Amino acid sequence: MISQKIHTAIREVPDFPKPGINFKDITTLLLDPVISNEIVDAFIECLKGKKIDAIVGVESRGFLFGFLLANKMNIPFIPIRKVGKLPGETLKYKYDLEYGSAEVEIHKSDIKKGWNIVVHDDLLATGGTACAASELIQKLGANVAAFAFLISLDYLNGNEKLEKYSKEIISLKKY
Repeated sequence: MISQKIHTAIREVPDFPKPGINFKDITTLLLDPVISNEIVDAFIECLKGKKIDAIVGVESRGFLFGFLLANKMNIPFIPIRKVGKLPGETLKYKYDLEYGSAEVEIHKSDIKKGWNIVVHDDLLATGGTACAASELIQKLGANVAAFAFLISLDYLNGNEKLEKYSKEIISLKKY
């Protein structure tokens, strides 16, 4: 099962980036092309039967499997980046973090009205970044069809924030 393979392959780094945090390092998954392909196939299986027009990947780790997923599904991949990283006309969204705030942006022309979008990131924690991505998608007239995460930290209840955008929340490994 893919959940167990992810659990076995990822590296846990204690006290990173600060004491008390047990960081889930997915870079070890990138070293194994077999499990990487299995991850993409697992996402595709979970999305089977849904009309999906594009994958949005959140900077930066959401780009890794998000692009592979979009490519294999033969649909566009659209990056959401930190402010100041995209060269074209963008739409920005500022949101609060546990300590401070952050701002992300997307090219205005990348998403078409009425599209069904999957928001992909490596990890679901509190849900703030995925909610920000969803706000951008909705402001551009598209729908959040689903969320797709490699890992979710269910004890942080991030999925509760996401349900207002889509009830379809895929996590291949839950903690």
